[in-house]
Amino acid sequence: MIDLHCHLLPGIDDGAADLPTALRMARIAHADGITVTACTPHIYPGLYENTGPAIRRAVAQLQAQLIDAGLPLQLTHGADTHLTPDLVAGLRQGRVPALHDSRYFLLEPPHHVAPPRLAETVFALLAAEYVPVITHPERLDWIEDHYATFVDLARQGAWMQVTAGSLTGRFGATARYWGERLLDEGWVHILATDAHGADRRPPLLGEGRQAAERWVGAAEATHLVETRPQGILDDVTPDQLPLVPGATAPSAPRSGWARLKQWLRRP
Repeated sequence: MIDLHCHLLPGIDDGAADLPTALRMARIAHADGITVTACTPHIYPGLYENTGPAIRRAVAQLQAQLIDAGLPLQLTHGADTHLTPDLVAGLRQGRVPALHDSRYFLLEPPHHVAPPRLAETVFALLAAEYVPVITHPERLDWIEDHYATFVDLARQGAWMQVTAGSLTGRFGATARYWGERLLDEGWVHILATDAHGADRRPPLLGEGRQAAERWVGAAEATHLVETRPQGILDDVTPDQLPLVPGATAPSAPRSGWARLKQWLRRP
């Protein structure tokens, strides 16, 4: 499995506080079956002033530490990027690192308030030939009133990433509902851990894969944690990768009653 959203780098944001914690997280990830992890610290002007060159250096240093510790976990780089007016320029100049220097990058919307002109910003990024991977929409406070916006963005070419722990209840019933609904209607492209520590929010991806199988089956669950993430690392264009089910379904989404019955049957 490939985890493309993990706050593993020690001491540069609200993720791993120090090297011992980062090593513990790496051990947990490896034991869970994760083979590649993208270190994706926040880039949040005024709070986390991380840059592409500094992130790349920190990833190389941590990779050396993992090798010394005998941990066969391959690291790559990216960033949990917030909306800024100069985002396209930052990506082109390398100040904002895309995932593994591909056309794909993590875009984290604000948690509590819907940002103005989100759709216009995403379309501009797509027009610049970048693919924004919108992180954890199911955990945003405002998804209920803007669910259709995320569906429209996915239809236009943006990717959706759901946190694995949302599907197992680690983030509460509301996040689980929206994560399962996005899966049920076929709009989730990848799963990731969004891990921030070894005890709190550990890097566990397998449990999300298993939970996803109940909604989309084993083949699509594999696409969520292996096929599409590997396509990102290989910088494959989206049209060369398996489409999400929602993009290929000719019929309307599953009815609310059918979704409710499956919700009530969940463990």
